[in-house]
Amino acid sequence: MAASEEPEAPTEPLDVACGLENVPVSVWPPGARPGPFQYSPDHVAGPGADADPSEITFPGCACLARPCVPGTCSCLRHQENYDADARLRDPGPAARCAWPVFECNALCPCPGHCGNRVVQRGLQRPLQVFRTDGKGWGLRTLAFIPRGRFVCEYAGEVLGFSEAQRRIQRQTEHDSNYIIAVREHVAGGRVMETFVDPARVGNVGRFLNHSCEPNLLMVPVRVDSMVPRLALFAARDISPGEELSYDYSGRFLNRSDGGDEGRPGGGKPRKPCYCGSASCAAFLPYDASLYRTPEKPAPGQEGEV
Repeated sequence: MAASEEPEAPTEPLDVACGLENVPVSVWPPGARPGPFQYSPDHVAGPGADADPSEITFPGCACLARPCVPGTCSCLRHQENYDADARLRDPGPAARCAWPVFECNALCPCPGHCGNRVVQRGLQRPLQVFRTDGKGWGLRTLAFIPRGRFVCEYAGEVLGFSEAQRRIQRQTEHDSNYIIAVREHVAGGRVMETFVDPARVGNVGRFLNHSCEPNLLMVPVRVDSMVPRLALFAARDISPGEELSYDYSGRFLNRSDGGDEGRPGGGKPRKPCYCGSASCAAFLPYDASLYRTPEKPAPGQEGEV
């Protein structure tokens, strides 16, 4: 007697976020699967990191019986970060840089629905990882996103400069470059640097492609520590089904400074840009400082194999 065939188990749609986000992140086409990586909705400390991004280092505000507003809330250093619809405030046409954004943190007594808690709430709209024509994997929205609304973070391993440089040096022209270098100019002419690599450990932001006319704007947002969350907001209204993109150079409002002209170190060729925008620069931006010859380790120190 032939054994009866067991019914096929129902196939669950793939969630790239592994249930770690408020909403699942689907994949298209069905059955396709991006290369392996460990999903993390938040930064994790990587080699050479100066600080643990998960450590709470900011004191909380004292806004228990009153709302968090400028003048009384210690987290609001300048003006309100977001409007009544949780949209990033408009910096204005004359702005050449973003104001620092500090959200209320884990030590603040204000409620979870406080207007100064936006990025920390995570994904709010359904996103989808999909195969693009000529650019590998990409990310798109399945719902309308109004201008100024938070979309997602670019989260991954927070690296020290030497480790970021070492990883860049090991890449070939065929490898995808996930490493981003964010430099913030602070008082006294100092520059704060943050290097993030979501290649091995990262979130949905690792699937975002570059565009010379992006629809997302990256803003460093601090919640619990000085390690900034690299938050991406809608630079304009974004329609359902539209691919999401940002400027890999990190330039605010896509302003060009000509800092990545020429070739990376070692004579490596520039990677072509396939964004297709009217103002396409033909090549992807890069950070020249990461392509310089890395310093040799001190005697007695072993490098990573």
